Amino acid sequence: QVQLVESGGGLVQAGGSLKLSCAASGTIFSIDVMGWYRQAPGKQRELVAEVTSGGRTNYAHSVKGRFTVSRDNAKKTVYLQMNSLKPEDTAVYYCKVDYNHVRYWGQGTQVTVSS
Repeated sequence: QVQLVESGGGLVQAGGSLKLSCAASGTIFSIDVMGWYRQAPGKQRELVAEVTSGGRTNYAHSVKGRFTVSRDNAKKTVYLQMNSLKPEDTAVYYCKVDYNHVRYWGQGTQVTVSS
């Protein structure tokens, strides 16, 4: 079983920055993919960014060049550095971990970008 604890959400003005963190705990040996999804009101949950254990990254087109996903394998933690935030980035951000062919989700953290 994998538990995920997220932190770092909040309210920021457009153009500002936030950094999200998600720490995994439990009996874990090696996590394949770690990443972030988001869900805005009335919309489906969508991929924001993810990173494999080997460091390969994948980003949504809308965040490329503004967001950076990274991970610390020793700490079992994934990060999302968000720069040049826009009001349309407002959403609940969910950490996602794929481990042993099972997908785990964090509880979600609210990110609100004011114009």
